[in-house]
Amino acid sequence: MEVANESAIKKPKRLTSVVWNHFERVRKADVCYAVCVHCNKKLSGSSNSGTTHLRNHLMRCLKRSNYDVSQLLAAKRRKKDNTLTIANISYDEGQRKEDYIKPTIVKYEQDQRKDEVFNLGSSRFDQERSRLDLARMIILHGYPLAMVEHVGFKVFVKNLQPLFDLVPNSTIELFCMEIYGKEKQKVYDMLSKLQGRINLAVEMWSSPENSNYLCLTAHYIDDDWKLQKKILNFVTLDSSHTEDLLSEVIMKCLMDWDIECKLFAMTFDDCSTNDDIVLRIKEQISENRPRLSNGQLLDVRSAAHILNSLVQDAVEALQVVIQKIRGSVRYVKSSQSIQGKFNEIAQQTGIISQKSLVLDCPIRWNSTYVMLETAVEYRNAFCHLPELDPDLALSDDEWEWASSVTGYLKLFIEIINVFSGNKCPTANIYFPEICHVHIQLIEWCKSPDNFLSSLAAKMKAKFDKYWSKCSLALAVAAILDPRFKMKLVEYYYSQIYGSTALERIKEVSDGIKELFNAYSICSTLIDEGTALPGSSLPSSSNDSRDRLKGFDKFLHETAQSQSAISDLEKYLEEAVFPRNCDFNILNWWRVHTPRYPILSMMARDVLGTPMSTVAQESAFNAGGRVLDSCRSLCICRCG
Repeated sequence: MEVANESAIKKPKRLTSVVWNHFERVRKADVCYAVCVHCNKKLSGSSNSGTTHLRNHLMRCLKRSNYDVSQLLAAKRRKKDNTLTIANISYDEGQRKEDYIKPTIVKYEQDQRKDEVFNLGSSRFDQERSRLDLARMIILHGYPLAMVEHVGFKVFVKNLQPLFDLVPNSTIELFCMEIYGKEKQKVYDMLSKLQGRINLAVEMWSSPENSNYLCLTAHYIDDDWKLQKKILNFVTLDSSHTEDLLSEVIMKCLMDWDIECKLFAMTFDDCSTNDDIVLRIKEQISENRPRLSNGQLLDVRSAAHILNSLVQDAVEALQVVIQKIRGSVRYVKSSQSIQGKFNEIAQQTGIISQKSLVLDCPIRWNSTYVMLETAVEYRNAFCHLPELDPDLALSDDEWEWASSVTGYLKLFIEIINVFSGNKCPTANIYFPEICHVHIQLIEWCKSPDNFLSSLAAKMKAKFDKYWSKCSLALAVAAILDPRFKMKLVEYYYSQIYGSTALERIKEVSDGIKELFNAYSICSTLIDEGTALPGSSLPSSSNDSRDRLKGFDKFLHETAQSQSAISDLEKYLEEAVFPRNCDFNILNWWRVHTPRYPILSMMARDVLGTPMSTVAQESAFNAGGRVLDSCRSLCICRCG
């Protein structure tokens, strides 16, 4: 009997493999066959046979006929990699849900234009889309633009999709800039509609070519009470950009984004930043914003940077001892025989540590801590190693110094890990950690050892400068944590200030009340329709009614004394929320917004302030932020 007379099987279930678009499943007696629609060859069609042999035949068959087989390969790869996903990457260049629907067969003619969109049923090759995908891949992974001109990349792409027209890196650069323009507009539109305030992190970068850069990053809590961060500008600073002009560069960037009147706080790298820069920016920004009269909340310095700076003081003071320990460790690890003898001495002297000696990387101070910590544990073994160079031997005092400084570094590592490891670093997490450092510095200054006490005094002097700038901002953020409120300030200030604690606590209490009153006035003006749309701020026009700004404050204060209890008073009088590890402060404020409408508006701005600006990967780097040569070149080319 001819195949033509065989009856097609009705599929008891859907045949999901893409290969069945190219085979007809037929039954002859009790045997199932798969008949290729291109060459009529019969292969086994039994469900027990799978589809691998069908796909292998189809690949040979279609290639002989010059058909595109990329969909078959893609289907095979998707089956193997169906657990691989890339989250939070969206495409808006015409991506459609039916991209992977089964294709019909289309034969490519030799004279067909390569830049056309080829339809494979509903699946197609889009030249423009593919180039944008390539540009997005380069942006996403930080690949160099020059990769598109690498021989290996060209071979790979041509074998993968011969229809793709390779383009020079200058063209890909244009695609990257096109994507950047669209994404920038999205961020601009989002910031313009944002109801809350915006906090700005100001960071300085450099490159191996000695170029300097300014990075401005917006931090804010969105309308869904999610902490967000967006890099707004990465500006090349040439030699003309002195500190006097830096404030103008920052202001220009803020005005380009139209957010200068939405600014709540600015966080700089460290306390060495020229205060005149901050002062000039304050003078240029509208005064009509909720903040303290002395502007303290506007000027914040990075907590991780001050801790890193204290570490550098400690490492520098102990440099001679560190060099000796580094040399001793290098000597012990120079050969297996010396290492073996050292281990024997360690056992004989009663050392039971399971740690191994390690050499540090000098530019990563956490590795220096590990080296010191391990060496201190093997102190007696080093003292009894006869072949050790006398110049590397440490005195008893030096060992004590190494032990104490190791304890300092351990504290700083633990605290920086809290800062950099937090996935949602709201401003409330910093106050208890910084207060603990303050208390420890006070104790270290009491050391009877002159070396350690003088080191602690130097560190505390630097810390006090940071504390004077940021303590109020840190305390206000902690008060807005319902687990702590004023109680945490009272607890730490009594340890830090002793007999003068009550005065300091009152300063914090007055500060948060002053800020809340500013928000209350703004809320009243919004209700009366005299605030700028979406700004939560009074109008800054030059109208004669501006002369009555003082009246607005008077009206609010007198009305408040006659009205019910304020949000802030209600919040502070209620019991603290129980502490637990699963507490989500942003979710708490989102839920309690109806109860504290004005205070929640203030909490959103305060909690979104970046109290630290160091990423986890660079938290322990002794140097500054340095761009690699590839990114530096890209910035220079993009201008």
